[in-house]
Formats: sequence, structure tokens, C-alpha cells
Amino acid sequence: MKKTYTSPLLAAWLISLLINTTTLWAQQPVGSIEGTILLADGTPGAFATVQIKGVKKATIANGSGHFNVANVPVGSYELQVSMVGYEAVSQPIQVEANRPTVVSPRLKAGSNALDEVVVTGQYEPQSIKKSVYQVRVISSERIRLRGALNVMGVLNNELGFRFSNDLTLGTTDVQLMGMTGRSVKILLDGLPMVDRGDTRESLNQTDINSIERIEIVEGPMSVSYGSDALAGVINIITKKPGAERLGITARVQEETAGSDYNFLNKQGVHLQNIGATWQKKGWNVSAGVTNNTFGGWQGLSEGRVNDWLPKDQLFGHGKVGYHAKNANIYYRLDALKEDLLSQGAANVNTNLARDQKYITNRYVHQLQGLWKASDRFQINGQASYTDYQRRTQTTILDLTTGLRTLSLGTGEQDISKFASQTYRATAYYTVSSAFSLQPGFDVNLDGASGDRILGSPTINDYAFFVSSTISPSSRINIRPGLRFIKNSVYDAPPVIPSLNAKFSLTNKLDLRVSYARGFRSPALRELYFNFFDASHSIRGNPNLKAETSNSFNSSLVLQISSKFKSTLGVFYNDFNNLISYGVDPTNPSISMTINIDKFKTTGSTLENVFTWKDLQATVGFSYIGRYNSLLSDTTNYGSLPTFVWSTEVNTNLTYNLKKIGTKLSLFYKYTGQRPSYTATVTSDNKVSATLTEIAAFHWADATLTKTINKYLTFNAGVKNLFNITRLANTSTDTGSAHSTAGPVPYSYGRSYFAGLSFQWYKN
Repeated sequence: MKKTYTSPLLAAWLISLLINTTTLWAQQPVGSIEGTILLADGTPGAFATVQIKGVKKATIANGSGHFNVANVPVGSYELQVSMVGYEAVSQPIQVEANRPTVVSPRLKAGSNALDEVVVTGQYEPQSIKKSVYQVRVISSERIRLRGALNVMGVLNNELGFRFSNDLTLGTTDVQLMGMTGRSVKILLDGLPMVDRGDTRESLNQTDINSIERIEIVEGPMSVSYGSDALAGVINIITKKPGAERLGITARVQEETAGSDYNFLNKQGVHLQNIGATWQKKGWNVSAGVTNNTFGGWQGLSEGRVNDWLPKDQLFGHGKVGYHAKNANIYYRLDALKEDLLSQGAANVNTNLARDQKYITNRYVHQLQGLWKASDRFQINGQASYTDYQRRTQTTILDLTTGLRTLSLGTGEQDISKFASQTYRATAYYTVSSAFSLQPGFDVNLDGASGDRILGSPTINDYAFFVSSTISPSSRINIRPGLRFIKNSVYDAPPVIPSLNAKFSLTNKLDLRVSYARGFRSPALRELYFNFFDASHSIRGNPNLKAETSNSFNSSLVLQISSKFKSTLGVFYNDFNNLISYGVDPTNPSISMTINIDKFKTTGSTLENVFTWKDLQATVGFSYIGRYNSLLSDTTNYGSLPTFVWSTEVNTNLTYNLKKIGTKLSLFYKYTGQRPSYTATVTSDNKVSATLTEIAAFHWADATLTKTINKYLTFNAGVKNLFNITRLANTSTDTGSAHSTAGPVPYSYGRSYFAGLSFQWYKN
């Protein structure tokens, strides 16, 4: 057998070569890659995935869209950025030694946006799929495709939403899942908005151009957000500054009001907006101004009188912030000036007319901060102050001479002032992968004054809340919560509990179930606000009781792939002492706020979202029942159905013509008739129940959105294709100043619009 012999000198040479090669590889020069990911509208691409093709390097962008990849060997690579709901992008990069390569990828909305990152009710931003709450998201892309002028124009196509209009005051209220706006919490970046009356007019007093997205959580959120959150939460998320660059945006849109239109002013709807953002070395600044003018619509009125009041809104916002690796803080101011003009009819005998002008001024200050002490512990702080004033100015106009004088009648000149302070802090501590804890506190201080306010009342609400996430396995996520309340006016329940759970039955099928106890103390406007004019006689009620509720919600979500998602939801809400309007027992011509002993809502929804090639579609259905309030009085009204039901169907279709950069969209909703039972007195003084109905209707908008170049986007379309103006109403109730008799006003008819958007960014 032949021996193999290796000399000691050769072995030593091989070992030396191996060591030197390893050392050279270890000492290969490296650099880094960093930047900020932006979406098409300039907002951050929060939590996008960043990969470097060719090396095993990847990271996740933070909530501001910023990312950093260190220790990348010098060379040429391909950077790949992806985010759920957006088209992935790739770009070549060159990594140089000992210096960062700075990039700013920009993502466009994809046609398969079935999942998004949400923040409402979460410990930290996370995808909808991981959330224990069933959250609906309306993205900035969807808002843009609608050509919307206000939030109502976005929500009116959503399942479960209805709107009612007060033409005399020029206000609009929202209803969600059978509940009035009183039970819907409106948030701006997670902080509550203030309304003068019992309507949620703040939805139409928010600058649509500053909104990044709208998140909707149905069902009580009383543990997390306190009073008013019985029916659900609408959280308006504003845009955030993007990368280290200067950005300029602008938008103009012209729209008819029915057949009424005049270019740029007076008749029709006219919107102008301009905004700017800047960011450098962690500092960011943004500001914007929007003017939204509606010239009114005469409708069925005659002479000087309009069915829909002319409205002029001026919005302004400014923001300054600083973000570091583990901290983020910013201050934001939102300002509103709104003028509505109600022109009275001319007196044929005196040739005088009585005009009223409603002037609203609102300033919302908010300060928010986040400190991430470690991967396990972080603290969020929020504070806001809202100064809200609405003034009524009544004048008498001499149509012969043109002379205008102030009216001195009761309530003709008044101002109502509301001041609200909110302080909120939450901590998030991860004990282990199976358990995390979130304690926090809320302080809400509300005050009001004015001629129509009884005295100068205040309500202070203090709360401590705690919730946790328990995950015994990767497929189970349970979140119990408790809220402890101290109210300066009412004895709140000793504790408000909630329990939410999510079960991943399979990789494609998720089940969510929840129970929540709700509590809502009466607001200042319901207790002490007295409103008397030519069309309203409403009195506050200082003896109101607090509302409570028990609510159950469940949803089953099937997501077969990124191209199909189906959600089936059911809900049941049982309310005690619900606050509504009734007749003042001392004066039947006056309405007042009262407690209703029992009220319930129940129903189900089904929503399907799917994409096929360049078509994205949403098809939904809902069936909602409202409790018949006359049911408890069987002596007078006999046997009546427990619930009265209404149906809704909606469809959103968008087809992307990629070759010519154009998107065609159709938004459709059928709203079924809304029945109710009302008490009536027959000619022989017998009491009976009468079925009344608000008629069903179809609503549809069709829009076209075309990208002209990287700076300009054109959009145009038709709103209210079926020309809906008023809804038939069989109610004949005229016994109070807050009656529901006669046709229900809904819109000013079919309208046409065209607009142009501009965006420019400098790296």
C-alpha cells in the first residue's frame, strides 16, 4: 500500500493561506443603506419590508417609514421594497465604503389592497389581520378616487352609515349600525373632537386634504376611549411628513350643485388647497390651507331662500415634530373658520328680510409623543385643547335701501363657547411572547358658556384603564380590559369591562368575538343647551341619567389569498337610559332631551373584497334592526314586532388602465327603507301605533382619475347619478318642534366635478 506524504512546509503554507483569505474577507469594506419610504401622496410607508437582493440583508421600516441596513459589503445591489396593499418597487443602488447610501423609495397603491396597518385601539401599529378588533380602513387612495370634498362624501358609501341633514342650521349627523351620532366617537389622530350640538358635524369640519386614512371600529370601545364610544369609533388619521425633502402639494376642484354653477365662485362648490412639507435630520414641518366654498342650492324654495345654505369653510393646519431612533414628538394645530348664511324671505308689506349668519371658529391643539425605552417597554403621551365657538348673527335687511341693522330679538345675537381638554398616557410592556400589558389614564375636562347655555357648567371625567394581550398559542389572542371612571357629575359604574378575542381557525380563516360594557355620561350640550329660533324649540335636561350598554360582536374573516377576502359580522347592542328627544311634559310644543328606558340594535354585515387582474371590487350587504320603542306599552299598542329592519347593499369597482395611467371607479349603494312605529291619536281619542317609513333610495358616483405626469393628476366624474334630493317620508308627526314629518332632505341633486392635483418633491 502506497503512503501519501505531505510535507510540514506545505501544510503550514495552506493554513496560512486560509487564515489570510478569511482575514481579507472579514476586512472587506462595508457601508450602509438608509432612507425613508413614502407612499404616492407623500405620507410615510410605515412598516414596509426592505430587502437587498444578493445578500441576506432585510429590515422593516419604522412607523415614520425610516429604515437603516448596516454592514453591507461595498458593491452594486438591487433594493426591493414591498408593503401590503402597494405595488413592490426595485431600484439599483451602489454601496460605498464607510458612508451611508441614502434612498427614498416611493410606493404606489396596488390593485390588491386587502390588508393594511391600523392604529385605532392597538398597542402599536399592526396589520388588520393581527388585530383583535374588526377594523375597516378607507385609504388615501380611495378618498382620492372619490373626489370627496368632506368626510361625509367618503362615508356615505360605507355599510351601516346613514346621514341626516338639518337644512335650517346647515348641519349633518351620522348614524352607525342603527345608532345616532351621539354614540359615535369621532377622533382626530386618536384624540376626541368637539361638537356644539348633539350631531357629529365635526365630520364635515375636517380638512379632507389633510387626511391620510380613516379607520372605523364598530362596537363599543369604552375601555380604550371612554364616553361616546358606544356604537363605535371613527378615527381620522392625518398625513405625516415624509423623507428628508421639500414637498409641495396643491389641489383645485370645481363641482356643480345640481344644475347650479359659476366658475370659481358663487354657485356650485369650489375647493382650493395648498400644502408644504419639509424634513431634515429628524426635524419635520408641514402646513396647509384649504378653502371650500358652497354657493347654496335653492331647491324648492323661492326668492331669496335656499333649501341648502351657502357655506364657506377655511381650514388651516401646521405641524412641527422631531423623531429619533426611539422617540417621536410633535405639535399640531388645526384651525377652522366656517360661515353659513340663511337668507330669509322678503316681507311683501315692509320689503324687509331677516337673515341669519352662523359663524364657527375652532382651534384644536394637540401634542403627542412616543418613547421606546426598549424592545419590551414604550410610553405614549397625548394632550389636546379645543376652543370651539359658534356665533349667531341676525340682521334685518331693507331691500329697498340696502341698509342692514342688527336684530334685537331673543336669541337673535348669541355665542356658544365650548372648551375641552384631554390628557392621555399609555404604557406598553411585553412580559413575554405570550403576555403583554397596557395600563393608561384619561382625563377629560369640558366647559361651556353662552346665552343659550344654562350657567357656565363643567364636566370633568377621570379614568384609569388597563388591558392585556394573552396569547397561549400562535393562533389565539385574547385581550381583556377594565376601565375605572370618576365623573364630576354622575356616579359611573365601578368598573367597565371588555373582552376581545381572535382565533386563527386556519391560516385562511379568523374568528373574532367580543363583549363590552358601555358607559356614556350626558354631554354638556344635552344637559344645559337651550336652542330656540324660528324652526327649533329644544331644551336641555339637567336631570338626565347616564347611558349604559351591553354589546356583543363577532366576525368571521376568510382570506384565501391577497386577492380575495370575505368578512361576515354580527352584532347585538342592548342600551339602558339611551338619550334621545322627547316632548317637554310642561309644553308639548317644545322638545327636550330625555332618557329612553330600553333600546336595542342588532344585525349582520357581509363584505367581500377581491381583485382580478386590473379590477378591484368590494361588494357588501347589511341587514340592521332597530328596537321598536313602543313595544313596552302593550296596553295601548298591542302586539308589535320587536325590531324594524332595513337593508343595505354597496359595491365599489375600480379598473386600472395601466397603459394610459387611468383609473375608472364606480361607487354604488342601495339604502333600504327605514321603518318605525309612531304613536298616533285617532279622532275618537284612542291611541294606536302607525307604521311610518322613510323611502329606500339608490346612490351612485362615477369617477375618472388620470395621471398626467409625475407632478399632475386629473380627476372628474358624476356624483349622485340617480339625482336624489329628498326621500319620501310617511310620518305625519307635527306635534313637536323636533318633528320628523314631511320629505327628508338628502342632497342637492346630481352634480359634476373636475379637479387637478399637483405634487412636487425634492430629494
